[in-house]
Amino acid sequence: MVTEQRVEVDWNRELIEQLDLHYNVWFRPRLEGLTDDEYLWEPVEGCWSVRPGPDGIWRMDAYDAMDAAPDPPPFTTIAWRLCHIGAHCLDMRATNHFSDDTYNLHDVDWPTTADEAIEFVSDAYGRWKRGIEALGDDGLRRAAGAAEGPYATHPMAALVLHINREVIHHGAEVACLRDLYPASVGSGG
Repeated sequence: MVTEQRVEVDWNRELIEQLDLHYNVWFRPRLEGLTDDEYLWEPVEGCWSVRPGPDGIWRMDAYDAMDAAPDPPPFTTIAWRLCHIGAHCLDMRATNHFSDDTYNLHDVDWPTTADEAIEFVSDAYGRWKRGIEALGDDGLRRAAGAAEGPYATHPMAALVLHINREVIHHGAEVACLRDLYPASVGSGG
């Protein structure tokens, strides 16, 4: 007969290590050498991106209308995806859950270059990670709160898992676009 052995699990550490492994081993290294042309490359017509508005201020396309996005939504550039990861996935959550809860997308200084975007995502990742590290078991069990709208009563652990999935998923999309860029641009695309 096999005896079941129970072990203690540090869920806080496990959640951090899941995202940290992806971020530091697969995602962040794939951003090395990202050029401004690649950052703003629009592989198909009608892409959502980050671009200057009529007033010269850079903004994410259609970000204010995410709930009203067409189905399916338009294809997005590396710029749009990095800004989404940095602003919506990481920075907004870090501010709303571990700081002063005053995040406003209209106040974001959107990165206009590849280097700025990498710094933008890296800074937001650091704030999010430090917040998660401070949660501990009790913090993972508390309700996410009003900042998460209809998910307010879900535990913070569920939010951390969601953000992990978002960063992994969008990071993989960025890596795929980086793989496609040389072949497409080299072939006149």
